[in-house]
Amino acid sequence: MRVLVVGGGGREHAIVWRLAQNPTIDRIYAAPGNAGIAEEATCVPVSSGDVIGLLEFVENNQIDLTVVGPEAPLVAGLADELEARGFPVFGPSAAAARIEGSKSWAKDICQRHGISTPRAGTFSVLEDALAFMDELGAPYVVKADGLAAGKGVVVTENRVEAEGFLRSVLLDRVFGDQGAKVLVEEYIEGKEISALCITDGHNVLPLALAQDHKRVGEGDTGPYTGGMGAYSPLPFVDEGLERTIGWDVLTQAVRALEADGVAYKGVLYAGLMLTSDGPKLLEFNCRFGDPETQVIVPRFASDLGELLLACVEGNVGNYRVHWKPESCVTVTLAAGGYPGEVKNGAVISGVEAANEVDGVTVFHAGTAMRDGELVTAGGRVLSVSALGSDLVQARERAYAAADLISFEGMHFRRDIGAKAIDTQGGA
Repeated sequence: MRVLVVGGGGREHAIVWRLAQNPTIDRIYAAPGNAGIAEEATCVPVSSGDVIGLLEFVENNQIDLTVVGPEAPLVAGLADELEARGFPVFGPSAAAARIEGSKSWAKDICQRHGISTPRAGTFSVLEDALAFMDELGAPYVVKADGLAAGKGVVVTENRVEAEGFLRSVLLDRVFGDQGAKVLVEEYIEGKEISALCITDGHNVLPLALAQDHKRVGEGDTGPYTGGMGAYSPLPFVDEGLERTIGWDVLTQAVRALEADGVAYKGVLYAGLMLTSDGPKLLEFNCRFGDPETQVIVPRFASDLGELLLACVEGNVGNYRVHWKPESCVTVTLAAGGYPGEVKNGAVISGVEAANEVDGVTVFHAGTAMRDGELVTAGGRVLSVSALGSDLVQARERAYAAADLISFEGMHFRRDIGAKAIDTQGGA
């Protein structure tokens, strides 16, 4: 079997790494890939956003399965184009990917089909958004409606900051057309978690839960990022709550889409807040989470390629997943200035030594090779993932490995999973 993985981040490296362990896969390609992925797959110089280029590559190289990592090509209709040409693809159609491409559309689905979610309003006029924001009161939650690479959200007690974000999105169009509308949402408190499932459009197979750390600073301070680390499993979620999440959120979402005439095939991600009133949906994503994939995939004891094919072929209902008993922690090593503007080209050292630490795999995200040296090529540079007998050991291994790596401007959070260990309560 010949597989193409679309994307070039830590999520895609984790997927390639796990697929490379499958003896039935003869060849793995990645478009565009990165320096780490290149050690396990053939990287091709086609951008993940180049739908035409990807279609040509699949046709010319007789690809048996295309696995789409990022959301943008899914929203742009890559899966539709591949299916129309008879090529198997893991990833939802453009109509289904709208669940991430438009937060207001996803919110409407929740409200119409009884999926618990915070109160919210959608606005394209600044004055209307400000009036509703003042009605809800602080803390203020404002989200760009479309895709914003994990950076289109502000949660703040400061009204001036919230208004400034609204102005930057609606008036200055910092996110372009993706910010033509905004969602102003009620603030709710609880533990935020990530719940993912594989679905063939009807059958739903929940995956292991994880918890992401979205803010750049320790203690959940500073601006929101694409994710600074994660861990799995979650010690504060019992089997009963896990079943509730699988049914009341994930399965109900797939059923809601099905009822609306939208067949969702691929991975569905739900960002949830565990409140005193039960789980509430914060957002849906149409793809594997990043960095959640970097802690879920190392714990995955089944055949990932087989599962993805089962999804494409509509056989998820006959598939059972097995998980390793170990815990996993991943720490994101970011470039100086991230989540703002970063300077690429800093030489990276210590990755080989980090990979020698027991239980550790270093997944590349923003990396490239230049004149024979590994250099930075993005905001989130590396994900240092470690398996351990429990979260304590996994954290110790992840941070021991992270401390062996260095590059100019490198920064990372040292509290990934700490609250889960200290209080068994989660971040």
